Amino acid sequence: GYARNYLLPRKKALRASESSRAVFQEQRSQLEAENLKNRSEAERIAEDVNGRTIIIVRQASDSDQLYGSVTTRDIANGITESGVTVDRRQVILPNPIKTVGMHPVRIDLHPEVSSEIIANIARSEEEAKMQARGERVNRDGDVIDVAEEEAALEAAIEAEAVFEEGATPDAK
Repeated sequence: GYARNYLLPRKKALRASESSRAVFQEQRSQLEAENLKNRSEAERIAEDVNGRTIIIVRQASDSDQLYGSVTTRDIANGITESGVTVDRRQVILPNPIKTVGMHPVRIDLHPEVSSEIIANIARSEEEAKMQARGERVNRDGDVIDVAEEEAALEAAIEAEAVFEEGATPDAK
C-alpha cells in the first residue's frame, strides 16, 4: 500500500520491470557523477571549516549554566557569520549545549564527509578569549588555568583509587 499510494505517485520509486531497470542503468552514471561532484565540494568546505572555533556569547549563571541553550541553528549561524555557509541540519549535536565552555561539534557536510569545529560558549568576548587560552574565571573572579585544575582533579581521583575504604593508617 505504501508503494502504491505514496512512492509510485511521487516518482520516488519505480516498479521492478525490465524497462525501469534500463532507465535506472542509464541514469546511474549521471547520479554517480553528481554524487562525486557533491562530495568533492563537501571535502573542500570541510578543509575550510575543520578545526575552526566559533564564539557564541550567551547569558549564564555563576555556576556556568546557560539561561537557555545553544542549538544547531545557533552554531550554523555562527559558522555562516565566519564565512562558510552551513545548514543547521548539517550540524550534529546529540543534546543542546547548556553550559559555558569549549564544546566540540560535528558537521556532516556529505554522507561520506564530516568535519569538527569548536564552539566557544561564553558570557562575553573577553571570557571567550580567556577560554581559548585555557583559562577560566571562577565564582570569586579569580583566573584559573584549566589544565592545572584538571591535573589536580585527576591526581585526587588517582589517590582515592589507591586507598580502599578503611585502609587508612589510623583505621583499626
